[in-house]
Amino acid sequence: MEKENQTSVSEFLLLGFPSWPGHQGLLFALFLCLYFTGLSGNLLILLAIAADHRLHTPMYFFLANLSLVDLCLPSATVPKMLQNIQTRTLSISYAGCLAQMYFCMMFANMDNLLLTVMAYDRYVAICHPLRYASTMTRRLCASLVALPWVIAILNPLLHTVMMARLHFCSDSIIHHFFCDANSLLSLSCSDTSLNQLMVLAAVGLIFVVPSVCILASYSLIAFAVMKIPSAQGKLKAFSTCGSHLSLVVLFYGAITGVYMCPSSNHSSGKDSVAAVIFMIVVPVLNPFIYSLRNNELKGALKKTLGQTKISQ
Repeated sequence: MEKENQTSVSEFLLLGFPSWPGHQGLLFALFLCLYFTGLSGNLLILLAIAADHRLHTPMYFFLANLSLVDLCLPSATVPKMLQNIQTRTLSISYAGCLAQMYFCMMFANMDNLLLTVMAYDRYVAICHPLRYASTMTRRLCASLVALPWVIAILNPLLHTVMMARLHFCSDSIIHHFFCDANSLLSLSCSDTSLNQLMVLAAVGLIFVVPSVCILASYSLIAFAVMKIPSAQGKLKAFSTCGSHLSLVVLFYGAITGVYMCPSSNHSSGKDSVAAVIFMIVVPVLNPFIYSLRNNELKGALKKTLGQTKISQ
C-alpha cells in the first residue's frame, strides 16, 4: 500500500496544442497579447475602484474581487505555457503540476462563486431597490466574499491531497495545456473512483448549484424589468445585466463542454479550446464588458489614466 502511494514519475509532459505544430510562434504572440491585455484591464479596474470613493459600493466591491481573481486565473497557466513554447519544452514537474491544478481549481471556483454573488446583488438592486441599502450591508458583502474564498481554497486542497496519494504510470503525457484534474486521473494506475466521485460532487456543488441560482436571479430580474413602464428604463436595466449575463453564458458554456459532457464526446482539441475560453478569454473580456457600458467606471478609468500620465 505504501508503494502505491508513491508516484513513479517526476514530471509530466504538457502537449499544449498539438494540432498547431507549425504555428507555435503565432500561439506565443496570441496568448502573450491576451495575457497582458487581461492583466492591464483588470489592474486598471482595481486601481479605478480603489481611487474613486464613489465606487465604494457593493456592486464595485464584488467587481474588484472578480478583477483580482481574473488577474490570477490566467497567471496559473499562461506563463508556464509561454515558457514551454519559447523554450520548446513540454515538461512540468510533478509538484508544479499539482500546484498548477490547485490554483486553477481555486481561481475557477472563485470566479464562478463571484458571478453568483454578483447575480444576487443585481437581483436585490433591480427587484428590491428601496431595500438595497439596508440589505446589502458591509457585513453581508464581506460575508458574501469571504465564504466563497473559504470554499475556493479548501475544495481544491482536498482534491490536491487526494491526487497526491495516487500512483502514476510511466505514461506522463497530458493532452492539455495545463494540469487538469481529469487529465491527471486518466494517467493514474491507482483506483481513482473516489477521486472521480469527488470531482463530480464538486462540479455539482460548485458549478451546477450556483448556475441554478444565477438562472433564478436573472429570471426574477427579467420579470421585474418587464414591469417597468418606460422603454428607456427597460433598456437601461437590460443593458446593465445583459453584459453580465453574456459573460456568465460564455463561462458556464465552456465549463459544461469540459466537465459535464459525456466522455465519449471529449477530444483534447475541444477541451483545450473550451478551457482557453473560461480560463483566459473570459478574464480578458471582464474589464471590457463591465466598463464599456458603465459611465461611472469609465469616468473613474479616465481619471486614473489621467493621473498616471501626469505622474509620468
